[in-house]
Amino acid sequence: MMVPAALLLLGALTAVVAPRLIARADWPDREPVVALWVWQCVVAAVLLCCALSMTLSAAAAWQAVRGHVFATAPHSVVEAYAFGPTGPWAPTTAVALALGGVWSAAMLVREVARARARRRQRRAELLVRAPRLPGEEPERHRLVVLEGARPDAWWLPGSPPRLVVTTAALRRLKGRQLDAVLAHEEGHAQARHDWLLHCSAALAGGFPRVPVFAAFRDEMHRLVELAADDTASRRFGRLTTALALVELNEDRGVFGHGPAPHAHVPQRVNRLLAPPDRLSAARRLRLTAAASLVPVVPVLVAFVPALRTLG
Repeated sequence: MMVPAALLLLGALTAVVAPRLIARADWPDREPVVALWVWQCVVAAVLLCCALSMTLSAAAAWQAVRGHVFATAPHSVVEAYAFGPTGPWAPTTAVALALGGVWSAAMLVREVARARARRRQRRAELLVRAPRLPGEEPERHRLVVLEGARPDAWWLPGSPPRLVVTTAALRRLKGRQLDAVLAHEEGHAQARHDWLLHCSAALAGGFPRVPVFAAFRDEMHRLVELAADDTASRRFGRLTTALALVELNEDRGVFGHGPAPHAHVPQRVNRLLAPPDRLSAARRLRLTAAASLVPVVPVLVAFVPALRTLG
């Protein structure tokens, strides 16, 4: 039975070729939302190849699993998959892929638990630095101002979500720049970018030797910022958003010649000041549709024997 092997080969080919094609393309920075969707479809296709290969390998190795997987299938469909005497490859492959799936789930749970712990710690610190006043209803206020000599602003998810701004940032942010910062952080919250970051970090942390997962994590961190920048610039203008970025990051050394933790900020500012031409609506639709078909390919490969028999 060659279908599980074909699925593994397809997953490996997708993991190698797709990131290279995306890296060579000139449109991801122009359309970060489309690029986010493409990356999600590529990773979903790789994971789906592994899951389907695991299922069919387990069905080939154990009759009990085969009975559950093909419980409602006609006998001719089961025969089309040519389940017969197998060597050690079938149970070994099934167990290895199952352990990989369990490990991925464990890494995701760990990443979410760590994020929640960090969030609780930051909320506790925030409550110490900005205690509630008698009669205050925090659910109605999403902006918290902290005394601080360093300009900073960040979104704190939770219930209720908060935008935290330091007094130094308020002194620096002029006009609608504060509104642009708020819109940027709201863009992250509305698109649930935190879940993209959690999933990409879990895969990259759980499988550090798999390049596609490391590239997925790095691109998620970059693309979510570009997408949030576009959300803010559509409402308050590119110049206002760029100036807000400069005011918040000027003292961090990101605009110097040496490496900095926020080295991507100058590229974001340049992109806002000299925006690249957007793709046409038709091309965006074609890219989105093509990406949506990528996870469908493993399903079609898995069903090829059945489709041939029924067809």
